[in-house]
Order: sequence, then structure tokens, then C-alpha cells
Amino acid sequence: MATDHLSNYLDDIRAALTVVVTPVIVAADLPNRTVTGLTEIFTTRDTMRRRISELDNELLLLRAKTEKMASLTAENNRLRDLLGSAAKLQDNVLVAELIGVDPDPERHEVVIDKGSVSGAFVGQPVLDAEGLLGQVIEVGPYISRVLLISDVAHSVPVQVVRSNLRLIAQGTGVTRQLELLHVQDTADIREGDVLVSSGLGNRFPVGYPVGVVNQVVHDPGKPFAKVTATPAAKLERSRHVLLVFTEDDGRSG
Repeated sequence: MATDHLSNYLDDIRAALTVVVTPVIVAADLPNRTVTGLTEIFTTRDTMRRRISELDNELLLLRAKTEKMASLTAENNRLRDLLGSAAKLQDNVLVAELIGVDPDPERHEVVIDKGSVSGAFVGQPVLDAEGLLGQVIEVGPYISRVLLISDVAHSVPVQVVRSNLRLIAQGTGVTRQLELLHVQDTADIREGDVLVSSGLGNRFPVGYPVGVVNQVVHDPGKPFAKVTATPAAKLERSRHVLLVFTEDDGRSG
């Protein structure tokens, strides 16, 4: 010990012994390192699993929020279009929301969230952002029932914008199809003609878009042509609508 402390004589021997002893030290510490390594591996794996689970949950929430945002954006755009249409009308209007649909496929009716308390009345015209949707047929204090123009029981006097030809458009029971009644085979009407309400019958004000002619079939030997039209209103997709109050109604929206 004195020699090792006072001189460097034993340095080479110590280095040689270190080389010899090192494998023994490493071997002795191997079980501890193995256990520590396995513990770290399992701990890291569990941590990663929890993190992956948390990320999956966050992704699900973000997707739900994105879909909700897209839905709200689409609804805002529809309301903007609806209010833009309202601004073009000379009549007073009241915005209403659809809250129900008649489950009977033979009846094309919807329920809206405005009733007599809001001034709604039987026979009141109902529009969406694109055109005539139907008319109110039943009124309660806070809700009303609306008959769509596609219902077989609904008809509306119309006029062809191009030729001023006056006709009657009736529902067919098919959402995207109207039929024009008693069209003379020689009548001035063709595919693409725009139909608007004529105002006859004092039910619907003049000039509201009703539909566009999509088919004219002439049957030789018959006095009337078969003419169908596509409704202007989005009967299956509109959620917000306009209740129309004309000056003759003595009401305001």
C-alpha cells in the first residue's frame, strides 16, 4: 500500500488487474441491468399505449368538432341565402324552422316552429331560399303544419316567364316533380322554361319561383301534352323557411 501510494511502480499491475476483473464486474451487474432494462421497456410501452389511447380520443373529439363546425357553416350559409331572399321580397316575412316531417310517405307535410302566436295563418305561403315550398294548412299556438307543393293534394296557379302562359302546377307525390295540368298540345312551352306563381286565386302572391319545366311530351292524336317540372324549392333539404305576410293579410312578420 505504501509502495502504491508513494510510487507509480504498481500502475501497470493495477491496469492489468482491472482488465481481468472488468468482466467479473460486468457479469455481476448484468442481472440488475437486465431487470432495469425490462422495467424501462414495459414502462415505456405502457406509457406509449396510454399516449396512443389519449391521441385517439383527441382525434375523435377533433373530428366531431370539425363535423359540427362544417354543419354550422352550412347552416349559416343557408340562413344567409334565406335572408338574402327575404331582402328581395316586397312582402313582410318571418323566419321559421322545420321541427318535424310527416312519416307517411303518401303525405308531403312538415311541421314548423311558428304558430298563431307569431301570426301564422291557414293558407299562408311558405318559401325557402330558392322558391315556393308550400302553404300552411293547420295552425296551433306555437307550431303549424305545412303542405308541400309536391303533395298530390296541392296545386298552384303558375305562369311561364318566357311566354306568359298561365297554367296549374300540381304535386305528383314525388318530391322533385310537379305536373302541369291541361297543357294544350300547341301551347308555347318548352324544357327549361321558368315557372312563377301567377297570383290567380289570391292564395300565392305574384312572381314567386315555383319550378323549371324539365319535360314536354307531345302525344299525337291527344289534345294535351304531358308536361312536368322540377320544383325550385329544396323540398327535402330546407330546414329554415319564410312565412310570407302580404299587405292584404293585414299582418306583419
